[in-house]
Amino acid sequence: MGSAKNKSSTARQARIAEMRRADQARERRNRILTIGVSAVIVAGLVVGGVVLVRSQSGDSDSTASDDKTSGKFVTGSDGVRTWEGTLSRTHVKTDVKYSMEPPVGGDHHQAWMNCNGDVYTKELNNVNAVHSLEHGAVWVTYTSKADKADVDKLAAKVKSTPYTLMSPNEDQSAPIMLTAWGHQRTVSGADDPNVGSFFEKYVQGEQTPEKGAACTGGLPQ
Repeated sequence: MGSAKNKSSTARQARIAEMRRADQARERRNRILTIGVSAVIVAGLVVGGVVLVRSQSGDSDSTASDDKTSGKFVTGSDGVRTWEGTLSRTHVKTDVKYSMEPPVGGDHHQAWMNCNGDVYTKELNNVNAVHSLEHGAVWVTYTSKADKADVDKLAAKVKSTPYTLMSPNEDQSAPIMLTAWGHQRTVSGADDPNVGSFFEKYVQGEQTPEKGAACTGGLPQ
């Protein structure tokens, strides 16, 4: 009987030892699996962080891209220069090197300048003002060579006219210029009759790519 008990005890100990070895093997497999999953998660976080940083870097990139606009100005009998060709309308996150100043269209930022009769005393970012043109605004610009009286009169007209905006622009070729999407002209002063005719024709005119789009809710400057 003692022998039988010894055999039973030995078998039980063998089973216990086998179960312990199985448990230890299972624990090793679980540790390896956990380490592997953790490595994958960490790698994913690293890659995601790199992509996010690059994306954010691209959003704030100030490098100017070339305008994809192609064509040329053709001057009509009314003195208005009309762009004949393509005017790209892609939203971009960088500045744009426009082929004309002020630009009459082209790639632009997704945020527009408020153009509900807004008069700005500082120069605007073209990429934002061009978006206002896309909404049907007329943009009045002037240089330091323009008479102050003319600037004041034009400012009063802009303030009373929805879908217009006004700002200084020292890079343009004439003291006072009027710009709409795809159209532009020079005027001699605030009393030039061409000011009224340009406003009448191009404020929310047929040239507007996004007629009815808001001129409020954009950038105040």
